[in-house]
Amino acid sequence: MSLKITFLGTGGSQGIPVLGCDCRVCQSEDKYDKRLRTSAWIEVEGLSIIIDTGPDFRFQALNHGIHKVDYVLITHAHRDHVAGLDELRSYYFLQGKKPIPVYANQIAWESIRKQFYFIFENANYPGVLKVKENEIERYKPFILGNKVEVLPFVVYHYLLPVIGFRIGKMAYITDVTRIPPESMEYLKGLDLLVISALQKEPHIAHLTLEQAVEIAQQVNAKQTRIVHIGHKMGLHREVNRELPENIRLAYDGEVIEL
Repeated sequence: MSLKITFLGTGGSQGIPVLGCDCRVCQSEDKYDKRLRTSAWIEVEGLSIIIDTGPDFRFQALNHGIHKVDYVLITHAHRDHVAGLDELRSYYFLQGKKPIPVYANQIAWESIRKQFYFIFENANYPGVLKVKENEIERYKPFILGNKVEVLPFVVYHYLLPVIGFRIGKMAYITDVTRIPPESMEYLKGLDLLVISALQKEPHIAHLTLEQAVEIAQQVNAKQTRIVHIGHKMGLHREVNRELPENIRLAYDGEVIEL
């Protein structure tokens, strides 16, 4: 199964540059230091799958020419991962008013229904987005388009359970401080591991770069990309020089084909 992943955004909750910040990362003119909020576009078996619809999703979709959205996978419902959900409305109308299937766990759905109450409370209004709600159960696989198996597993963003996804030989994890042993089993035999690391200094709700590298080396995927990067991480080119050859900071617009 061939798979293509496009990194629509690789930044932390504030993106880079951070508003009002004059640090050298935020002031950098290097395109690799410009980061929208973390999101990804998966193309596999003719399906177009979005992982997380953050506040930059509209621009990301325009920038990368995303002409259809078949499925949306939500890792968790923090605003930097779901604030752009209503932008799916355009695809809903373009795709014949067919509700867009969205997958999230129970905790995320409770939050999404509150954040986007106008979608769920005004279902009969002619201009509102309609989604097909699918509740993810940890470790229970589901099939997209009758041909692509998705294996969901749980990681922890401090105390919040966040869903990681394995599709083929790619696994995607964001906003993580701890991966339980049963979830590590889902990371065997990978060609690509995507994992988040906010910065080098300790953070209560995110892995440090060193911790992410340790996990990546334990997983031993053929290659690893780091996402959800904050401006305190440092300059893209400098940080990459510090990393093992098969582990790199991802960048906005990077495309990997497996």
